[in-house]
Amino acid sequence: MSGYVIAIVVAVALLLLGLSVKVVKQYEQGVLFRLGRVREVRMPGLRLIIPLVDVLHRVTLRIITLPIQSQGIITKDNVSVDVSAVAYFKVVDAVKSVVAIENVYAAIDQIAQTTLRKVVGQHTLDQTLSETDQINIDIRKILDITTVEWGVEVTLVELKDIQLPETMKRAMAKQAEAEREKRAKIINAEGESLAAAALGDASDTMMAHPLALQLRNLQTLAELGVDKNTTVVFPAPLMSTIGELGNFLAREASAVSAIPAQPVVRKEPVNGGPVALPR
Repeated sequence: MSGYVIAIVVAVALLLLGLSVKVVKQYEQGVLFRLGRVREVRMPGLRLIIPLVDVLHRVTLRIITLPIQSQGIITKDNVSVDVSAVAYFKVVDAVKSVVAIENVYAAIDQIAQTTLRKVVGQHTLDQTLSETDQINIDIRKILDITTVEWGVEVTLVELKDIQLPETMKRAMAKQAEAEREKRAKIINAEGESLAAAALGDASDTMMAHPLALQLRNLQTLAELGVDKNTTVVFPAPLMSTIGELGNFLAREASAVSAIPAQPVVRKEPVNGGPVALPR
């Protein structure tokens, strides 16, 4: 009989010992309640409590990722968009996170959704698409004001996805295409302006030197003559230009041939004066 008693006592002692030993991990803190009241905060390591008297709530201090589900939001300019986000937070006061609120994770999820709807609703569609960084900061500040009473710090909020209606997507695509066409026309107009200026300079040069214009016409004719199957009809002004150029070249040749020949003086090996030979 005494053996059974000893066995029961040993079993109860082992059970109480097992209930009294708690392990708090490195990324946790333990909030100790004794008879329903907060006694202290236990740091990481092997901790002992009084069974049936103490209750230890372990609270993680790691950063927690909280997806904020997509929801339909009306922007300031009355455009319906579906916006989803993600929030990152961590517990900075273990006691408040246990005592001040029943389920801190569910509470942050709900307050994040309402804050997202409120902040995005204060911006137009263009602002929502272009000022996401500022919207993220505004949401985080509003969440911090609320969650600081729960012992929680929101470290970061990011808009994850913004879904537009199909009609709005098509309108934005047309706007982008029109903007690209506008830039192309501006570039084309600038090129034509530069080309016109260059042609004006060339025209002034040719007007100052008529022969250069005639040579340019001949060069054009030579380029056209490369293709043997091409028939070219010359206008009368161009033919007169060619005739004038031919007359000019003929006059130049006549002027060169009209120059008198200079005598050539050659010394003879015999006694006598120099003999002049015609060139």
